[in-house]
Amino acid sequence: MSNPFLEPSTLDYQLPPFAAIRDEHYLPAFDAGFAEHIAEIDRITGSGEPASFENTLVALERAGGTLDRVSRVFFSNSVSHATEAIQELEQRIAPRLAEHEDNIKLNRALFERIREVPLDGLDAESVRLVEEYLRSFVRAGAELDDDAQATLRGLNAELSALSTEFSQKLLKDTNDSALLLDSPAQLDGLSADAVSAAATAAAEAGHEGKYLLTLILPTAQPALESLTDRDVRRRLHEASVTRGARGNDADTLAVAVRMAALRAERAALLGFYTHAAAATDNQTAPSLEAILDRMRVLAAPAVRNARAEAAELEAEAGHPIEPWDWAFYAAKVRKARFDVDLEALRPYFELERVLVDGVFHAANRLYGLTFTERPDLTGYHPDVRVWEVFNEDGSGLGLFLGDFYTRDTKSGGAWMNSFVDQSHLEGTRAIVINNLNISTPGAGEPTLLSYDQVVTLFHEFGHALHGLFSDVTYPLFAGTSVPRDFVEYPSQVNEMWILWPEIVAHYARHHETGEALPQDVIDRIHAAGAWGEGFETTAYLGATLLDLAWHSLPAGTVIEDPLAFEAAALTNAGIDFAPVPPRYRTSYFKHIFAGGYAASYYAYIWSEMLDADTVEWFKSSGGLTRENGDHFRRELLSRGNSIDPLEAFRRFRGRDADLQPLLVRRGLA
Repeated sequence: MSNPFLEPSTLDYQLPPFAAIRDEHYLPAFDAGFAEHIAEIDRITGSGEPASFENTLVALERAGGTLDRVSRVFFSNSVSHATEAIQELEQRIAPRLAEHEDNIKLNRALFERIREVPLDGLDAESVRLVEEYLRSFVRAGAELDDDAQATLRGLNAELSALSTEFSQKLLKDTNDSALLLDSPAQLDGLSADAVSAAATAAAEAGHEGKYLLTLILPTAQPALESLTDRDVRRRLHEASVTRGARGNDADTLAVAVRMAALRAERAALLGFYTHAAAATDNQTAPSLEAILDRMRVLAAPAVRNARAEAAELEAEAGHPIEPWDWAFYAAKVRKARFDVDLEALRPYFELERVLVDGVFHAANRLYGLTFTERPDLTGYHPDVRVWEVFNEDGSGLGLFLGDFYTRDTKSGGAWMNSFVDQSHLEGTRAIVINNLNISTPGAGEPTLLSYDQVVTLFHEFGHALHGLFSDVTYPLFAGTSVPRDFVEYPSQVNEMWILWPEIVAHYARHHETGEALPQDVIDRIHAAGAWGEGFETTAYLGATLLDLAWHSLPAGTVIEDPLAFEAAALTNAGIDFAPVPPRYRTSYFKHIFAGGYAASYYAYIWSEMLDADTVEWFKSSGGLTRENGDHFRRELLSRGNSIDPLEAFRRFRGRDADLQPLLVRRGLA
């Protein structure tokens, strides 16, 4: 039986041949990929020729083709379609991959050969490639002695296994924690399509005739804004905040504690006082101290604003506000003050129109892109759709895949990743995918989005554009391969077009009547924009400061009670306002315990400083124009990590970022 991973795909843009891929292909392909990659490294280090850029760095960039192909597909499936077979394979593969990465980065002969590469005559991107490889090898432990490297290998292997364990336990407990209800009366307040989706979810879970409210990844659950039954709201909120901490076989707390301890030990081994210091050493933020200072500056006014909002909600409710009351009464106050009922707008946000006439249309107006759906190209699941993306001159830019609906095998949240990165060296163009978790509608029902889901769709497509527009030579620098505290910036900028007049008028139309969303409603949404920022900023900072607390532990610290540690961390940070829990609590903080955001969740608001300043630039420079889009694409979106990201920002903006637009946006000025 031929293995589809062992050769480059012959499909357009080298799209993985998903229709031919079977579970039994993965392990042999990983075996072959590991062996091939090591053999390629051995050829580099065993060369009798003096080290040169071509025979060392270019060879490194071209090495590992099989491993790259199988890894991208496998780890996409491990979060998008994690069947039992995939989960079992992941438990076997993840530690081996960690070991393999150590075999590369801890290879002293390879490290020394990179150091010997002369820089004379190289262009700027090539010099940066040498420098980035050297930095990454040092950060990985290449300069440690044999005993320290052996210890490091053990830590990395265990952390890899624990990350997989956290992810799989969280997926199980999130599914198990979904709230099952018996009567449609308990869903009073939800729209008809939301009730239908709950009935469909229950039927798919084997509970025909009942209603299932599935959980999304953050603490806040969308249904809390509309459910009139306060006890149902309480039960839904408690299901959300106790995920992974219910003392069952899917409990994640012990995994989180162990991971924090191992990361602290690894940081000390690498010469850092804490993991937070190590993780932020190579970001755009100047230092960990600068990050902490910024978060503390934001925390006090955020909580002050949240308390003021709570007072208004209590006046509306006539009783003290609990966390499960906040969204419900916030919607009432928003309706009374601004005459905006976001839930009532769902009929204007039908998925296909938002995507094609909104997201794609904005990309056409700004960048000249066009999109052609390719039903002849298949994804890894029947829900996945494929579009070919073209530049204005008709040249192919890449492929965009969309996987929009929730399912039991998919992790919560929304994200972008890539199956193929753009590279002039390899002659490849980008293939990117966006994942969302929209409830599947009932048979024959339209997919109507909440306003928050519209924001998410535009946001994730901003990541997709960052990947598609990549125009670099070396794969290491492609697309979103930028520092963690810069990667969210382009995606946040793309949110600005949601209510831009020419865009919203094109997509926000009633799915039955075709009526455009009235301009006075759009004006009121703008007017209500700052309402609730106290809650949003406090919830976000709660998660950020919790992340930094877990990863500011010195090596050897023992945490006996993780929930008590969590409470103390929030209190010490001045962000412990009970009606506003953190966006993520420890037990379901997947970003930091099963993702790449450990000690880096601050990245969202750090990036937002660049975003808010960029929005001001677009507004003052004529807004939605090709000239502006082309400038943003050329100077920033296309650069990847081929130049320093802050230098790319300066070339785009003409100066460093100004903090003031962010403070105004967040109601903190």
